[in-house]
Amino acid sequence: MLRESLSRYSVGDRLPSSRALREQYGVGPVTVSRAIALLAAEGVVVSRPGAGVFRAAPPRRPAAGDLSWQEVALSAHPASAPAAGAAGVTATLAPPPPGVIDLNGGYPAVALQPERALAAALARAGRRPGTWGRPPLEGLPELRGWFAREIAGPEGLLTAADVLITTGGQAALTTALRSLAAPGAPVLVESPTYPGILAVARTAGLRPVPVPLDRDGIRTDLLAEAFRATGARLLVCQPLYHNPTGAVLSAERRAETLRIARAAGAFVVEDDFARRLAHADAPPPPAPMAAHDPDGVVVHIASLTKAASPSLRVAALAARGPAMERLRATHVVDSLFVPRPIQETALELVAAPAWRSHLRRLAETLHRRRETLAAALRRELPRLPPPALPYGGFHLWQRLPDRADEGALAAAALRAGVAVTPGRPYFPAEPPAPHLRLSIIAADSPEHLDEAARRLRAAAAAVASAPEIR
Repeated sequence: MLRESLSRYSVGDRLPSSRALREQYGVGPVTVSRAIALLAAEGVVVSRPGAGVFRAAPPRRPAAGDLSWQEVALSAHPASAPAAGAAGVTATLAPPPPGVIDLNGGYPAVALQPERALAAALARAGRRPGTWGRPPLEGLPELRGWFAREIAGPEGLLTAADVLITTGGQAALTTALRSLAAPGAPVLVESPTYPGILAVARTAGLRPVPVPLDRDGIRTDLLAEAFRATGARLLVCQPLYHNPTGAVLSAERRAETLRIARAAGAFVVEDDFARRLAHADAPPPPAPMAAHDPDGVVVHIASLTKAASPSLRVAALAARGPAMERLRATHVVDSLFVPRPIQETALELVAAPAWRSHLRRLAETLHRRRETLAAALRRELPRLPPPALPYGGFHLWQRLPDRADEGALAAAALRAGVAVTPGRPYFPAEPPAPHLRLSIIAADSPEHLDEAARRLRAAAAAVASAPEIR
């Protein structure tokens, strides 16, 4: 309302005082202060301490130049083609339009975030001496030590010196792939896999080579052959609650994966993004591969973001031996360091009893949501094969009939009011079948999951190529 009223003032006119604005609009002083700060940031008002707030002159916008030269310059850049791979990542980050139920996003809805615990942790962190000072380049020693114990146990192979704090799991993946493989080199990835892995690899000039997986994780019989055929020295995998299939790498294949990688002289990047997203009915998860790796084959990635908040971008890269120095150098060049207030907040959060309580509630909530969406899909779309229900993670991987057009179905679903993710971006090569990835973590409530299945049925009815889905 205040923005609309600015048209009554000429440039240089003084706006009413804060008290007058509070009385005029019936709001508190904090609301008035925020509104003025927002308008000042937009450049439509200017605040002069001791004098008041004044209408600013409209900004002068220079005439647009000719940008067509960029098309030639960018087409000659070797990163131009891989940049298209970012679409698989950005699609899951974009908020859906108003009224659309989000089965696309990969971050917890506000109702699932530990907002009070985060606010309390941030307040305590803000009172710590030195919070706004420069942190060590590798991260706070206390936070690195916490991650080391979480990954390898209190008496495990890792210490704080083996851990590097990064700004989220995606940054950790970028650092790992850029550090451990040269441009042009092959990198083995699961098929399907998280599109962010493919985007990082391609942007770094690497060549992703798919290795299929099944319900027991990556197929080690094919893994050994892939190492032999390609000469790759790097494998990226998600052994626990795999994205998008939910698979858990079996104990036998864990040991075999390490044996094969060690024989090939290769590193294994273990993206353990979902360890804190176990569902309430999950059996005890296996320890990370990094916990049983005396030879430094595994480079482990752990993150707090998925279980807490998209804005708590704190993750850890754990490695032993000379690889750590390579990782550290790349991280410092790219990011310098992770802001200390964020690290202090993360440390306060994980040390508080409220953190464990939050994880228990989150496990129960994810279990209920998984069952709710699975039941709704069986009811509304009974011709679809039931998805394998994962014991962790935040999504269901829904197989579609062979002739179904997943892109057309996703577009129809958006028109019907539900955002879903087509399966194609998850495959490094041609997919063997069409799929949808259906998130259970981003919707506002379980009731929205029920409604989403009904809208998905309506979308299938609107797609001519999907009669076998309804």
